Amino acid sequence: MKVDRRTLLVGGVATLALGATPTAAYEVEEKSLRQLAEAIASGTVTAKALVEAYLARLDAVDVKGPGLKSVIERNPDALRIAEALDEERREKGPRGPLHGLPVLVKDNLDSADAMKTTAGSLALLDAPTPARDAFVVQRLREAGAVLLGKTNLSEWANMRGRASTSGWSGRGGLTKNPYVLTRNTSGSSSGSGAAAAASLCAAAIGTETDGSIVSPASVCGVVGFKPTLGLVSRAGIIPLAHSQDTAGPMTRTVYDAALVLDAIAGLDARDPATAKLPKSLNARPLDSARGERSGSSARGERPGSFTAGLGAATLRGARLGVVRSLVERSWSQAAVTKDALAALTTAGAVLVDVELPTSAYEEAELEVLLFELKADLDAYLGARGGPMKQLTDLIAFNQVHAAEELPYFGQQHFLAAAKKGPLTSPAYKKALATCGLARTALHGLLEKHRLDALVAPTDAPAWHTDLALGDHYTTSFSTPAAVAGCPHLTVPMGFVGELPVGLSFVGAAWSDAQVLALGHAFEEATHARKPPRYFAR
Repeated sequence: MKVDRRTLLVGGVATLALGATPTAAYEVEEKSLRQLAEAIASGTVTAKALVEAYLARLDAVDVKGPGLKSVIERNPDALRIAEALDEERREKGPRGPLHGLPVLVKDNLDSADAMKTTAGSLALLDAPTPARDAFVVQRLREAGAVLLGKTNLSEWANMRGRASTSGWSGRGGLTKNPYVLTRNTSGSSSGSGAAAAASLCAAAIGTETDGSIVSPASVCGVVGFKPTLGLVSRAGIIPLAHSQDTAGPMTRTVYDAALVLDAIAGLDARDPATAKLPKSLNARPLDSARGERSGSSARGERPGSFTAGLGAATLRGARLGVVRSLVERSWSQAAVTKDALAALTTAGAVLVDVELPTSAYEEAELEVLLFELKADLDAYLGARGGPMKQLTDLIAFNQVHAAEELPYFGQQHFLAAAKKGPLTSPAYKKALATCGLARTALHGLLEKHRLDALVAPTDAPAWHTDLALGDHYTTSFSTPAAVAGCPHLTVPMGFVGELPVGLSFVGAAWSDAQVLALGHAFEEATHARKPPRYFAR
């Protein structure tokens, strides 16, 4: 059938905007991006009505009710943007499947609008508005998404001091876990994980250096995807360390994560890491439902669609390496993990026990992060302008405003980073070379056993938030993929009591599409995710 420009392809199905009268109050809880796109395309709801529905839900859940405090700031222009997108849809048709859908982004992504970008710190409240959007924000706007607001985070991406409490920032306060309010959200993309879990947005963007997407996603019962380093540009994101920093989607389904990745991935001249994107991933035939080609425009090339292969995704014949030591250490979720591994086997996967040592680069990782924290943050602050021009200015600000910024933990990492030399220092080069062993080890293990991916529990269940003593991490599977720069997907696999836990899929660099397909097949085989009920105890 011939489909005109007013038709949107959603999940491979042509859906016509028939002009039906939208309902006054559309129910957004647990609605996926695909469902919301279908609802807008059919005329059931408008982008403006969706924004109104999510704003009402933010009032009911994030501010009142359980008071999750996952959103640090709302976009005052969200309704106006939504109205403009509705008008554009009527006149020209949709830009693509994200047209008119509300998303939240972490408060370390620059946005050249009425919102602030602070990394959760009071020190940046008076900083100038960024001159331009972060590349990820730019991509989302181009795709037609509505920026609903910014999410709270562990201040400075959890790299300010030891014994920190994840989910807390001087500006935003403490974000609560929507499953059990006294439990932690982990970090540093705490607000993004909690907001996605509580249906306060259609999707959220998080960032990760080591665990900051996958850990909060796991303990908040959502999907989190850390892409291969270089697949998504970091330009305009407040940095921690360029060797490991990346942004990625946090959603309620793997399909939705792939849909967001379609929008935000691609080459960017502002981030040299994206130059490593393989040419095979740059063949994007159509840029949107309008039939536009992206080519090599100033906006950058986009990789092929990550949703394309999900419909046929299967676990049958997949060879998965089970990191047995992590399985055995995760005693609290032993039964859930056993069931998840059994589901993989039932679905046709071949499981192979493996071990992936990390002790060789654990100390070196921290050394690299401290060196790069100073260099990268000084560069960002210098370009941003304002009273905070370098790391030492932040340290001084925190000391002066200790009552607001340092009531629970200090800034030992900031102080240690400030003492580091330039990135030409032999100590930095040695640590960086040691960290290079991570990718060699991970790829070597995958090749030796002919594996499609590694699997293991992502994290232990959420711990009780402890502002006095800080976080209580136990098991975690984030470091190998983080240091290696490889893709890492976490998918809900079940519950320990009332607390969700996730299963990780880690693949070789640039195997992002395959990792997403494996996770999607697992999700379809288990349907383990359940929405939170906002327990008050």
